[in-house]
Amino acid sequence: MTNTDCIPANPSGQPEPTLFGHPPGLFTLFFAEMWERFSFYGMRALLTFYMIKGFLKYSDTEAYAVYGAYTALVYTAPLLGGILADQLLGPRRAVILGGLLMAAGHLLMTVQHTIAFFTALALLIAGNGFFKPNISTIVGSLYGHQGGKKDAGFTIFYMGINLGAAMAPILCGYVGETYGWHYGFGLATVGMLIGVAIFAAPNRLTQMLILVGGLTTAAAMPWLQDSLLQLGVRLFLSAALLLSAGVAVAALGRGGLPKQAGAPPADPPLARLLGGQLAAYLVVYAGVALAIPLAALAVQRSQWAGGALAGATVAALLYILAEAAFRSAATERRHIAVILVLMLFSFIFWAFFEQAGSSLNNFTDRNVDRVFERRWVQPEQVGQTIRFRVLARTADPNLAQLPLLSQEQLGYPLQGRPFTMSDLAHLREKAAQNPNDQQAQVLDWPVSNEHIGMGIAEAEIPASEFQAVNPVFILLFGLAFSALWGFLSARGWEPSTPVKFALGLVQLGLGFGVLWYGARQADSRGMVGLGWLILGYLLHTTGELCLSPVGLSMVTKLSPARIVSTMMGAWFLATAVSQYVAGQIAALTGVPQAEGTEGGAAVIPPPIETLGLYADVFGRIALWAIGAGLLCWLLAPLLTRWMEERDSEK
Repeated sequence: MTNTDCIPANPSGQPEPTLFGHPPGLFTLFFAEMWERFSFYGMRALLTFYMIKGFLKYSDTEAYAVYGAYTALVYTAPLLGGILADQLLGPRRAVILGGLLMAAGHLLMTVQHTIAFFTALALLIAGNGFFKPNISTIVGSLYGHQGGKKDAGFTIFYMGINLGAAMAPILCGYVGETYGWHYGFGLATVGMLIGVAIFAAPNRLTQMLILVGGLTTAAAMPWLQDSLLQLGVRLFLSAALLLSAGVAVAALGRGGLPKQAGAPPADPPLARLLGGQLAAYLVVYAGVALAIPLAALAVQRSQWAGGALAGATVAALLYILAEAAFRSAATERRHIAVILVLMLFSFIFWAFFEQAGSSLNNFTDRNVDRVFERRWVQPEQVGQTIRFRVLARTADPNLAQLPLLSQEQLGYPLQGRPFTMSDLAHLREKAAQNPNDQQAQVLDWPVSNEHIGMGIAEAEIPASEFQAVNPVFILLFGLAFSALWGFLSARGWEPSTPVKFALGLVQLGLGFGVLWYGARQADSRGMVGLGWLILGYLLHTTGELCLSPVGLSMVTKLSPARIVSTMMGAWFLATAVSQYVAGQIAALTGVPQAEGTEGGAAVIPPPIETLGLYADVFGRIALWAIGAGLLCWLLAPLLTRWMEERDSEK
């Protein structure tokens, strides 16, 4: 179906062709962003595990500090990237520059060296700063002033983000944990390069890249699995990807991304200031080159990032308060007050929600039962020896017949001490590095009375894959929530924005409450049922769908026109600070470092010793989130009344 009434005319005066009322260029941007998010979330799914289990051998506390600083700077960088695009580069060039920087960062992650690692994170920060805000800007530019269609277009674009975020842990996470970290990071590199190529290539080549990338990925996902649960999720994502690719190829048959979309300003302000475009570009590129080592240092010394964020937050808050006090009328002041109050509640939400990539990721790895058992050790097996294969995937058919050494062995005694996640990680790393060493591929386990009832794995789901649960739920329920709000709005029942914020916080708290309760129901080894983790993620996702989509819209609606960009920047800055604080909260779950370990590396204790720590922190998060939600609900009538005031009421 083609509708040309809502799309701006092209420079020749003819209306642009559309599919389902949307410009074909939207589908180019959908897939460019999908592959960018694939690379970003693929790396994120592995990052904490890589720091703790990989060559760095960080303790939990060290890893969480780096993770918090990295994610905080990732959310801060788009402010600068957006300014440089507005003042000189234009969104299109900024997206290409950002994509190439991120691809270089993912590729550098495959190098096992400390300097390479932190430089890679800095490249990802800089690249995200250029890519993330500007591709969204181009989406908006395709629709002119057609607000209704623009909202629908951003909904489609948002689904692309979550499709990429869902596929990333499924592919990068599985490959990285099963075959080696560098393979997972390498796959993220390929994804980023595909995204840049789709964005920059001629239309026919873009169609081919979308189709080939979609077919290849959809065909690969069902093969990279070891259980029916994994297969079901992969088939769902493969179907969604193939459907999206088919629609995109059909849409792009009517035209691609317009050449004028994302073009640089005709008279760049930064070029005027610096005496010409060449000088301006040299200054920008030199600034980026200088910023990368500074960002690497800020991530490595996370307190630097925290200090910079604190200073920026205080400065932004003082500026906004001065604007409200000295330049705003009464109604504007109340609108600004609403934004600041909801900004605080948004900060609380994301500081707790972002445990997903850090403490919740490690909880999944260490204390959530991710194994499908083949059988259990029986009393008659006492005195025998069970030979396990170490790696989940092997080309040797004889090894493939052996049971998998897995999470099921954690906490059981081996050679006089409990078998730990550190032991398992060490054995898997050694086996992956020495594929031709048969001794490294197996472990002989003598069975004693203490092992009766120990599970023998049929398959184990890598912990990083559970980073896909949230985006999968968004794909399943995102449109349903949009329809629900529309249904309620038509009847005058739609909750106000503050009430939606309250609902989001309460559901987030209930999600952590479920994790706390699941920990209370753990078995004698300290292992928690998988269903509790899935239910917790479901509540986190429904909370996100109540809060996240309405926040930015609220800022644009309530901010005085003269400072709307400042208020939007402050909103993103608050999100950046929440990421840093999330790392500090995660540090509360850091397990103590054992003494006398090989190479001084931290040893992860058996599950029964880590369970209480996670349960305690998750329980406290639940109480704080629910309490914040109730406070927001109590303030909702006042905030809603202030939001509804109009300028005529000054």
